[in-house]
Amino acid sequence: MNIILLPAQHNDEYWQIHDPRQLAHLKQYLNVQVGDQLKVGLLNQARYLTEVVEITEKEVRIKPLVQQPVPAKFPVTLIVALPRPKVLRRLVMDSVSLGVDKLVLIHSYRVDKSYWQTPFLTKLDEYVQLGLEQAGDVFTPEIVLEKRFKPFVEDRLAIWSKDRPTFVGHPYSEQRMPMAFNQPCQVVIGPEGGFIPYEIDLMQKNGCQSMSLGNRILRTETAVATILARLFS
Repeated sequence: MNIILLPAQHNDEYWQIHDPRQLAHLKQYLNVQVGDQLKVGLLNQARYLTEVVEITEKEVRIKPLVQQPVPAKFPVTLIVALPRPKVLRRLVMDSVSLGVDKLVLIHSYRVDKSYWQTPFLTKLDEYVQLGLEQAGDVFTPEIVLEKRFKPFVEDRLAIWSKDRPTFVGHPYSEQRMPMAFNQPCQVVIGPEGGFIPYEIDLMQKNGCQSMSLGNRILRTETAVATILARLFS
């Protein structure tokens, strides 16, 4: 936890930290004391350097000292076939930490339909907060769920691809993923086992470009980090 993320505040002179998870971190791992300075973010508002003014059993009271800059996000919409539930948590946290501006979770042929019933999908806000706290960010990315592949590609992705390029990670493509692209774009990453040929063809017909990272097959979360590092180096 590299920042304490609090709900939005409205010009209060003092703020209170009373979330049990955050309090445990402050007391057990940081051994926070009155007079210590903490990096604190207000959700979707701003980031501040603060000073601890009071510590009780149930809360830590702080006062803001000075506003700090927030890490910039990548101008990328990350589109990922919904992974296994246990992978979903890591995927969301890592994507948020890396600075993805928008995350779209989609269905595809190799996505088990039961994945859409997982209770992990009801906890996306929690995973987003953990990712923001890791990166020292305060602004939540937009997260969209798309349960129908063909309508999504034809009705939305095709339109997005007219305004900015869409790169589909595909290990069997002869084209290589660009290096240091550093421009707004969409990135599409498939499920375990990859997209089937029909899905690749449909995306290509709707303005997407299939790109390879080489002949190694990567895990979803590894592919996300590798592609973003390559595009925005």
